[in-house]
Amino acid sequence: MKSFINVEDLGPLDKAMAEAFEIKNDRYKYQHLGKNKTLMMIFFNNSLRTRLSTQKAAMNLGMNVIVLDVNAGAWKLETERGVIMDGDKSEHLLEAIPVMGCYCDLIGVRSFAGLTDREYDYAETVLQQFIKYSGRPVFAMETATVHPLQAFADLITIEEHKVVERPKVVLTWAPHCRALPQAVPNSFAQWMNAAPDVDFVITHPEGYELDPKFVGNARVEYDQKKAFEGADFIYAKNWSNPGVTNLADYGKITSKDMSWTVDTEHMSWTNNGKFMHCLPVRRNLIVTDDVIESPNSLVIPEAANREISCSVVIKRMLEAL
Repeated sequence: MKSFINVEDLGPLDKAMAEAFEIKNDRYKYQHLGKNKTLMMIFFNNSLRTRLSTQKAAMNLGMNVIVLDVNAGAWKLETERGVIMDGDKSEHLLEAIPVMGCYCDLIGVRSFAGLTDREYDYAETVLQQFIKYSGRPVFAMETATVHPLQAFADLITIEEHKVVERPKVVLTWAPHCRALPQAVPNSFAQWMNAAPDVDFVITHPEGYELDPKFVGNARVEYDQKKAFEGADFIYAKNWSNPGVTNLADYGKITSKDMSWTVDTEHMSWTNNGKFMHCLPVRRNLIVTDDVIESPNSLVIPEAANREISCSVVIKRMLEAL
């Protein structure tokens, strides 16, 4: 596996899931694969779970790890071609990337959407430059449009906690005070569509439609209560306007409807549903205290599974070296 961005990069999903549970049973089984190998983790944005889980996964597999926070302790990087570099950016990404490749065997990249230029964001411009110029296998630690390690961990969590063979899983939009990317909901939708035994529903205010390539065969329901009825899992996440129905709205907050906040009443509509969120979460905006602290909240097991999803991906990449 030379790159990991989307669910199809893993190949047969049943085999990847089996591998995840094998690794969860023995996290150090494959540490010989990473001996004398180095992972470089490059962060263009802040991180807690991604940084810790990825570093732990690499160490479990015997790797050395270098962490580079581009915004702290490195030259400011220019990402655009044709720019006269007479501002505060001292180095171009096109020189920095191959230099980084000299010092490692694998590269993980985390970069967010700018939320001003949809075409630029959805072209995954920064990530694609690493794939093209680093000379190393590259995996996404969240990008402008996807967060596959999170979605893989979400699927592992659902498999562990489901009580029916074909659970109803609902991705629900919730209000937020800041404009957030669509990466997490995009990937969650993509992975739920790829899962063989999931009844998948997406609910959000009108105008917040995700890109059709991620929505896939999911049922879209604008009535949140109707969507929640009989659900086994509720996955709450805010996203800014994807600009699908109106490009001018891309990256903007076009709704702050607090009736979409997931509270006890919302969860009462479900089939004793489990609550999920990728974290960090704005309490009493996305979800109320009582819901996230309830026995049906899976946010901590979900975060723990980030180590497992990442272990599978890094293992696959090491085996391909």
